[in-house]
Amino acid sequence: MRLLATACESIAATTKKLEKAAIVADYLRSRTINEAALSAVFLSGRAFPVWEETTLQVGGRSLWQIVAELSGKGEAELTSAYRRSGDLGAAAGEVLPERAGQGLGVLEVKRIFREISEARGPAAKTTIVRDLLTRATPLEAKYIVKIMTGDLRIGLKESLVEEAVAKAYGSALADVQRANMLLGDIGQTLRLAAEGKLTDATMRLFHPLGFMLASPIASPEEALSYFSDAAVEDKYDGIRAQAHVSAGEVRIFSRTRDEITESFPELPDALAGLPQDAILDGEIVAWDYAAGRARPFTALQQRLGRKKVSEKMLQEIPVAFLAFDLLYAAGELLIDRPLRERAQILDELLAAERTIHHGGTESRRGAGQRKLAFDDRQAEVRASVIRAPVFRALSPEQLEELFAAAQERGNEGLMIKDLGSAYTPGKRGKSWLKMKRELATLDVVVTAVEYGHGKRVGVLSDYTFAVWDGDRLVNIGKAYSGLTDAEIAEMTLWFLEHTIEDQGFRRVVEPKIVLEVAFNNMMRSDRHDSGYALRFPRIVRLRPDKLPEEADTIETVSEIYEKQGQNTIK
Repeated sequence: MRLLATACESIAATTKKLEKAAIVADYLRSRTINEAALSAVFLSGRAFPVWEETTLQVGGRSLWQIVAELSGKGEAELTSAYRRSGDLGAAAGEVLPERAGQGLGVLEVKRIFREISEARGPAAKTTIVRDLLTRATPLEAKYIVKIMTGDLRIGLKESLVEEAVAKAYGSALADVQRANMLLGDIGQTLRLAAEGKLTDATMRLFHPLGFMLASPIASPEEALSYFSDAAVEDKYDGIRAQAHVSAGEVRIFSRTRDEITESFPELPDALAGLPQDAILDGEIVAWDYAAGRARPFTALQQRLGRKKVSEKMLQEIPVAFLAFDLLYAAGELLIDRPLRERAQILDELLAAERTIHHGGTESRRGAGQRKLAFDDRQAEVRASVIRAPVFRALSPEQLEELFAAAQERGNEGLMIKDLGSAYTPGKRGKSWLKMKRELATLDVVVTAVEYGHGKRVGVLSDYTFAVWDGDRLVNIGKAYSGLTDAEIAEMTLWFLEHTIEDQGFRRVVEPKIVLEVAFNNMMRSDRHDSGYALRFPRIVRLRPDKLPEEADTIETVSEIYEKQGQNTIK
């Protein structure tokens, strides 16, 4: 672990991506395959591979208390160390004492991480973490804490680890990237690279792939500047989901690759009867079956994160899975095929006669039993599975008409897709575009919270939030309106458990919560370290379906500002 931590120090010391990748490659080559494979996972900022659903479940507040106890320092000294770096791992490396006999191997750290994940209850986890940090050197502890909090902060993304693996073992980068995408395990990808067997990597059902992402555009004219023949769908106000189906078994995953099947217990029965194994990409929405349209996100929000859904909620807030892409079917990975072919296969798959499961009973259902009409267009309904209607647009005027119709249906706007595009997991390019016309919104990460006033005394209701500037978060605003009292109460409990620094009225928190915020306009300002400030920001909604690294960047902020042409203020 000492050598890994030393390599991390060198990686952090340079801003050049090629140098970072070279340092990682040299380190990997110097280790045994087992050590290198595990180190690749750690260097990606994770305790476990992506495909695993295993978590440590040790909050930032607990880590803070353990570090404070082991350091023998006062709260003020630890707080001062944290403020110098803004990072609990760096603070731990600074304040923890050096003792004789300290030192751990990466394989030993892996074993202990597994023990922590399997331990039940905060007390049991705390005991193991305390022993782990006691045995680690201060430098090792620095990076152990960073891995535990999921943020190395050394300017090293998983894409650079992929480059390093390719460099270390003489592999083609494209082969490394594809194997890692299929496996969801950079460690296993490294093993295949070392053996020269990257082409042996195969997709595994029930291990979620990355989601293809869309880029925002401001006008129909901009959309058609990227491609001329567009497939157009409504942009629904739900949560993105990936459904894996095989032999009657169904598991559903969110954009964060967390399994969410139990939150939507009616969907597996609807999907289980597909005639072939398949992976569908789509959107889960609260659905008004009488009106044939999606309900607002606020309705769906009541269903999110629940391990048990009552019969009453199933009746009052029914959902639908709107399928719009197909990644795998009948034993074939389809992501390299153009969208027009994937769409045709999806249409055929959903139109085929199939078994519909109803709590242990089965029935046969063919095409056309229920229809969903969008004007004169139709999409078939299979219980709670709907083929998202697709339109075509060849001109800005047609896109404008489709946009107005989508908003009349209560949807956010449009998704505009290149019919010739492959499906590129985890990438945001110009093959998929999204067009919305409401007030501008940003996806941001909460960095600090404060207690409210009036009826919100005693709850953490004022949120400071940030966007990404490279590999660091820079604050851009603060909002206190938009969430319900129930949401604020729930988030207060989370923030109390995940506080990094308690400043009394204000708390610095783990940067894990993503919000969507709206605002009237944007200004240049030295009030925040981003150099920008939002005018009249308000929270649109929590985004539990998004990872912190998916939040918007300072480049997006700059683009919005330039389009507005605002003046600098102080």
